[in-house]
Amino acid sequence: MRIAYIDQYFSTRDMPGGTRAYEFARRLAERGHEVHVVTMDTGVDQPSGTWHTSQVDGVTVHWLPVPYSNHMPYRSRIKAFFRFAARSGARAAAVRPDVVFASSTPLTVALPGIFASRLRRVPFVFEVRDLWPELPIEIGALRNPLGKRLAFLLARAAYHNASHVIALSPGMAEGVVGYGYPRERITVVPNGCDLDLFDDVDAEDVRRFRAARPWLQERPLVVYAGTFGTINGVDYLVRLAAEMHDRDPDVRFLLVGEGRELAATRRLAEEIGVLGRSLFFEPPAPKGEMPVLLRAATVATSVFLPLPGMRANSANKFFDALAAGRPVVLNYGGWQADLLRETGAGIVLDYHDVTGSADVLGGALRDSAWLTRASAAARQLAVDQFSRDELFARFEQALLGDLRPDPRPSSAAGVR
Repeated sequence: MRIAYIDQYFSTRDMPGGTRAYEFARRLAERGHEVHVVTMDTGVDQPSGTWHTSQVDGVTVHWLPVPYSNHMPYRSRIKAFFRFAARSGARAAAVRPDVVFASSTPLTVALPGIFASRLRRVPFVFEVRDLWPELPIEIGALRNPLGKRLAFLLARAAYHNASHVIALSPGMAEGVVGYGYPRERITVVPNGCDLDLFDDVDAEDVRRFRAARPWLQERPLVVYAGTFGTINGVDYLVRLAAEMHDRDPDVRFLLVGEGRELAATRRLAEEIGVLGRSLFFEPPAPKGEMPVLLRAATVATSVFLPLPGMRANSANKFFDALAAGRPVVLNYGGWQADLLRETGAGIVLDYHDVTGSADVLGGALRDSAWLTRASAAARQLAVDQFSRDELFARFEQALLGDLRPDPRPSSAAGVR
């Protein structure tokens, strides 16, 4: 089959960022499918608006240079979304696909997906990686009443023009059902654990990682590796580090990544006196370097603002921690928190009680028996429930099982 795979944030293991699209696309190619990924190039080495292609592990990647950064204001980012959407539909249609697949976020990727599938009269499969526009509305990024109305209409169009929907969590699936989409045409395929990448970690590399950082050495290490966006609320970890420093000055925090809130987070760390003492920053690391980073950690964190929509999230950092066999520390509820409580693979802190959270975390970091049990439980969870290879089989069936007559009624809402 020839597959047009529209994903605005395609990254390989040599690049920072999530690699879900890369992992699934290369596996589709290994299965004999012809895969064309249509994505955005945020670099500056190509003229803006000029397509270029590359071959990546059997996959043809079509790159559209569009200036974009998490540092940009929301309005500028939205403009970038629409610039990509306006050009990528024709590119996807040009490969003459048998199926068109579009993965959000942002929600605007549905537009080129619908366009290409309608033009070529082939199935359209839509993947929901975050509940949009619910999340932008919750954080105040989308306030205009007309803008909200249009965003909800776009979400409805995305779902009701899809012959199948892939959701990254049960909560996201319920969100799609809330738009009147048939539950039986939704498949849940969460983010996964790349066990092959995390299996062959040299203990000497981990030792060198710690030794290269004089502030770390053999001390307990709390790691955050992800985006410094508004929704992430990484300032929580800065405040937690301050509380921890009063209790256990040897505990170290390492925050790895970039984003529009990085500077503000760094300023806060300096203001409250933990920057360079117990809390340190490093730039984002490629996915291929994450195994050593996380194996060097005592625990790994996934934090967000306490928004209802985040309870359904499927953050990559959560699954990377499991793959590395490291206890996961969350500060939000939802299905991931339930998993940690059920399996003992980590702990759930209270976002609103940093003082109490420091007590809980401090006790965990100094409990060697708990750390051993939680690490084993995390790795077992990765193997039993979130192996990327096992999840790919479910993904492929959801994607290609829709090469059949379109089940949508003629009155289905959406873009025509």
